[in-house]
Amino acid sequence: MARKNLLFLFTLLVFFGRGFAQEEVGNELISGPVKYSNEFLKIGVGARAFGMGNALTAAADDVTAGYWNPAGLANSKSLQYPEVAAMHASYFANIGNYNYVGFTMPVDSQGDRRFGVSFIHLGIDDIPNTLRLVDPDGTINYDKVESFSATDLAALFSYAWKIKKVKGLSAGTNVKIVYHAFGRFANSWGLGLDLGMRYELGGFAAGLSLTDATNTINAWTFNTATFRDAFILTGNSIVENKIEYTRPALRLGLAYKLNLGDKFTGLLSVDNNLFFDGARFDAILSGGDVSFDPRAGIEIAYKNELGREVAFLRGGVYNIQNAFDNEGQAVTTLFPTAGVGLVIKNFTLDYALANIGNLSENLHSHVVSLKFHIQ
Repeated sequence: MARKNLLFLFTLLVFFGRGFAQEEVGNELISGPVKYSNEFLKIGVGARAFGMGNALTAAADDVTAGYWNPAGLANSKSLQYPEVAAMHASYFANIGNYNYVGFTMPVDSQGDRRFGVSFIHLGIDDIPNTLRLVDPDGTINYDKVESFSATDLAALFSYAWKIKKVKGLSAGTNVKIVYHAFGRFANSWGLGLDLGMRYELGGFAAGLSLTDATNTINAWTFNTATFRDAFILTGNSIVENKIEYTRPALRLGLAYKLNLGDKFTGLLSVDNNLFFDGARFDAILSGGDVSFDPRAGIEIAYKNELGREVAFLRGGVYNIQNAFDNEGQAVTTLFPTAGVGLVIKNFTLDYALANIGNLSENLHSHVVSLKFHIQ
């Protein structure tokens, strides 16, 4: 029960203490850009990516590119048939569930243009609502404790095409719809746009993806009747409605693939994410409103007698951050990742050991994903 009470407090702080820069317009509170807005969309998708430190902006060339860089959906290896992928991960000591499903297919006979859709879900269930735990006479009544769920959902609709005038160059875009729900207390709808470019030449690839290119707007509606009394008793102001803006962020990536003999290939990939929502307290490097988030990964693939890559070994590093040790001294921390993959006919099964919860260096998350192409 103690852990769930802490969870309830944590979720209240997340949803009602988001640090909106407010301006009153009539009866509606309008907020400005918010740091860490829609942060669940920065977690990543695909066990392959987690195994490589989430450094896939240039390297993603399958269905998961709809998330990492939509331009990667249209590339020299684009399949002439549909592809489906799904992923599940649990974190926060198995309190939270994170899921992804993606689909892509060609929309022309040459495969130069592709459409894709990605669904991302983050949910925390069975959060105890302790607002009515104490009766007016001061008696604790556990029968009045009810549970609710906190849910984040996103749908990304992708379109990518090869730019025929420049060999190896492709472009892509995402239109995304975002939904948040915090039990009966509050919910929001959001709309945003992502843009991507990718260039490949031989074994080299470069990619960039501008997420939330036009500022993603989330319109929040609060059911104040569900918490008004508790907020008044604790001296908190009652919110009405808010509009939250997610500022653009830029992903830059480089990847290089090389042959390692007759049976093996290697892939080296590095990314650097730039956030423009202000200096993040744990960023390894920041200046003004810009914060940097570097990561890197490697993948070794084994080829069968037909030259097809059928087994993978991966490693990477991400979450390179500034932190403080037990003695209060400033230190630099990083999270290593590892993963494996196996291809069986039309199926690809990937597994990664990562730390998407970002809670401690010793709390690992198991990520499993499955990919299938339809022939």
